[in-house]
Amino acid sequence: MGWLFDMNNPVMRWIIRLFDCICLSILWIVTCLPIVTVGAATTALFATVHRYIRLEEGGMLRVFFRAFRENFKRSTLCFLVALLVLALLIVDAMVFRTMALNGQLLGSLYWLILLLISLAVTWLTYLFAYVERFTGGVKDTLRVSFLMLILHPLRSLTMMALLLGSAALILLAPGLLAIVPALCCWLCDRIAASVFVLHIREEDRERLENSRLESAEDV
Repeated sequence: MGWLFDMNNPVMRWIIRLFDCICLSILWIVTCLPIVTVGAATTALFATVHRYIRLEEGGMLRVFFRAFRENFKRSTLCFLVALLVLALLIVDAMVFRTMALNGQLLGSLYWLILLLISLAVTWLTYLFAYVERFTGGVKDTLRVSFLMLILHPLRSLTMMALLLGSAALILLAPGLLAIVPALCCWLCDRIAASVFVLHIREEDRERLENSRLESAEDV
């Protein structure tokens, strides 16, 4: 039975990673509580999943809070802009849902608004993954992450399905909130990395998975 407690044993490594995901999910939830810090906390979540869990670099708390501190301003500004877009879409959804309940023809647009909300959340996911990897202004960050969403529809739809599935799991079993955020981020980070690598120079592709790039070529 000694093999079971061997840290190099694949089973034990997966158990450790799952425990890391639980700790990281809880840390993300706590740092999101002020609401205005959701952007910085989510960027830090992506940074920790990318560097600590996937690349096994550094310590969880050090990586998380360093990314939280370094990206706070840009990620918060980007989040506030995206939050405004989401708020407008949610208000539209409420209006069209009321129309649908009243039997009005325009009420059918309710489902279109729900789709747009899902796409907006997927855009946010690209955005936070982009902030974690690349530097740049708020305007460029918003623009490039949106272009990633549009230019790679299959990957974007896959990411959207992961986000919707994760939300459904949490609604069905709220206790899964303690692990699903990090697991979902892990999978979304892999998708985002596969997109980003298509838009950087050949000599920088290996660096994408090993360090924070200083710049990316225009999409």
